[in-house]
Amino acid sequence: MKTIISAIDFSDCSINALEHAISIAAKSASNLLMLWVNNPNTTKTILSSDLSDDLLEEVEHQFTRLINKYEKDLPKSRLDYIIREGKVYREVVNQAKESDAWLIVAGTHGSSGFEELWIGSNANRIVSAAPCPVITIRTGIHVERELKKIVLPMDSTMETRQKVPFTADLAKMFDAEVHILAVYTTTIENVRGTVMSYAKQTAKYLKEHGVKHFIVELEADNIATTIMEYAKQSDANLLSIMTEQEKSASNLWLGPYAQQMVHHSPIPVLSIHPKEILISMGY
Repeated sequence: MKTIISAIDFSDCSINALEHAISIAAKSASNLLMLWVNNPNTTKTILSSDLSDDLLEEVEHQFTRLINKYEKDLPKSRLDYIIREGKVYREVVNQAKESDAWLIVAGTHGSSGFEELWIGSNANRIVSAAPCPVITIRTGIHVERELKKIVLPMDSTMETRQKVPFTADLAKMFDAEVHILAVYTTTIENVRGTVMSYAKQTAKYLKEHGVKHFIVELEADNIATTIMEYAKQSDANLLSIMTEQEKSASNLWLGPYAQQMVHHSPIPVLSIHPKEILISMGY
């Protein structure tokens, strides 16, 4: 059975992310594995409970409460948890590899005593190093968990189309509508033509796979700002992007636009890695 990893630090932000993960797990009939990482060097006992003075016992109590609360929402799959020790981003990535997870869901801000889990470089590193797509949800972001509108921006890079198949699969699960954004950052006609060509190829792919969609053309000085403004105005509840990751395996940092969207998007962000070999989508 397929597996989704939900990174948990028991903050409101991570519980919000967990609820999004539950919605996707239910639609995809996936098992959901909640993951908490204990870093002995930085983790502090800040969970409030009268059940135990021991941190790990307290974490297990918290996980038991979450399972009791949410397992009814996953009647066809399993809700479980695991505790790992080490650096947060590294253990999230390692667990995703070991579980052969197809998706990671995480909040982008954690409790202050927990190594600021999903803020700054940790969020970047989880997204960049993950072996599968990652959905990140900023603290304070509360949008409907049932996916209804997905924003799919296209640019002039060959890699931009690689996010289409995965996004289409999610859209089909929820019968969501995909807004294909042809984002123009130049007046050069050849480049603009490439962007529209990719947008039309995407529309053809979505049509062939029975996904509702339409194309919107946007002029942009700042790609990230323009896309995020459109997502907010259209009341979308997922933004699908490429990570703009460098080809070097040692690189653990997002490209500038991807980084802006992960940290500032008003809606959840689905980040997908470019592959060395372009997914042609049959074209």
